[in-house]
Amino acid sequence: MMTITFALLLAAFVFNLSDLPRTAMACLFLCFALVTGIFLWEIYSPDYGFRMPWLQVDLRHVVTAESA
Repeated sequence: MMTITFALLLAAFVFNLSDLPRTAMACLFLCFALVTGIFLWEIYSPDYGFRMPWLQVDLRHVVTAESA
C-alpha cells in the first residue's frame, strides 16, 4: 500500500513539472485519501490494529443493587 502512496506522490510531482497542475492536485488528493484510509484501518482493525487502551471501549457488566 505504501508503494501506491509513493507512486501517487511521484506522479503528482511529475505532473506538476509537466505543467499539469489539475492532474497533480488530483494525485495529491487521491494520495491523501489513501493515506487517511490506511491510517484508519491500522487504528481500528481488530487483527492488525495498534493497541491503544485509551481508545478501546469495553462493555462490562456493572453490578447494581437491582441485579445483585
